[in-house]
Amino acid sequence: MAFALSALLFPGRLNASTPVKIIAFGDSLIAGYWLPEGDAFPAVLEKVLRVKGFDVKVVNAGVSGETAEDGLARFDWTFAEGADAAILELGANDMLRGFDPKLTRGTLDTILGKLKSRKIPVLIAGMLASPSLGVEYQEAFDGIYADLAHKYDAPLYPFFLKDVMNNPTLQLSDGLHPNREGVEKIVENMLPCVEDFIKNLSKRS
Repeated sequence: MAFALSALLFPGRLNASTPVKIIAFGDSLIAGYWLPEGDAFPAVLEKVLRVKGFDVKVVNAGVSGETAEDGLARFDWTFAEGADAAILELGANDMLRGFDPKLTRGTLDTILGKLKSRKIPVLIAGMLASPSLGVEYQEAFDGIYADLAHKYDAPLYPFFLKDVMNNPTLQLSDGLHPNREGVEKIVENMLPCVEDFIKNLSKRS
């Protein structure tokens, strides 16, 4: 049975009996492209966390096709009602479209700065560039997430699609997005990082 972890993590909250609200902010990998709502990453993560005793609400704030700039454009209304924490997963579409990594870095930096100003702790979900884009592009893009995690002292899960990318059994027919089993694998891989993130929320609040 899930206990009121929010009361333990945020003893000073006026309504500490409510679930810890985590906004999963990203693109189609968060939205659950071609998947039923209940099979999308936020829903599966919330279910697994609740089974493990965490009283959380993971909000699906993913929009398919979004770049980092698109995410920045809707940031204010997405977080208008506040959040206890966020998972940030953006940049994959920037990479697929060959955007200059400097632009992606700058936009993600702005988003992280806005989260910091609102005192919303964030877990960064990183992405890796396709080898087809060349070594120079890979190095520039792949370094974005670790650098920003260091700058904002934020926990980093280095590669959101770990064990799923290039694995047909865990992907949809488009060869890009995870199927239900793929989402479950992502959640399984990320779970230790997410659990530590939630447990440390009180230290950052």
